[in-house]
Amino acid sequence: MTSRLVLATRNAHKVTELRAILADSGLDVDLVGADAYPEIPDVKETGVTFAENALLKARTLATATGLPAVADDSGLCVDVLGGAPGIFSARWAGKHGDDKANLDLLLAQLGDIDHPHRAAHFACAAALALPDGTTRVVEGRLRGTLRHTPTGTNGFGYDPILQPDGHTVTCAELTPSEKNAISHRGQAFRALAPQVADLLG
Repeated sequence: MTSRLVLATRNAHKVTELRAILADSGLDVDLVGADAYPEIPDVKETGVTFAENALLKARTLATATGLPAVADDSGLCVDVLGGAPGIFSARWAGKHGDDKANLDLLLAQLGDIDHPHRAAHFACAAALALPDGTTRVVEGRLRGTLRHTPTGTNGFGYDPILQPDGHTVTCAELTPSEKNAISHRGQAFRALAPQVADLLG
């Protein structure tokens, strides 16, 4: 019998991405997004780390649905800003999810910072929670350097300004499959897949 697994997101792209990662790991699960349960309200991300927020979302969904749940929280961490925007990445300019405003503000803040000091990384924590209270959390990172101007139209968020180490293009210039192969989210969910397999039998 196939196990049902709920992903704490209403983003169809994330559901598709995780389906592919789990399938590549040989895991036979019926993955659905949180939109399959419209009566469950979105979880407020009150944690102070990516791991806390991912766990919060996964635990809430597992409790509400009675099913195993997975969630992730991710963002951009800039070395010279002490790790900011970090957990505030999606609302750095004030309004949640305004990619252009967040990008413009960050570039303005880094305007005087020369290329050698523009190191940054995308971080992702992926969490699994079972209704019995069992949890697992893993993390993935994609290190790179921030460009002075956005380049590329693929991806979203800060993808147009992060040039991954070992590449000559930004994340927004990579194809979806190229990005998934190296991305922080891909790394985290690939690391979580064996634990999902282990716990779901």
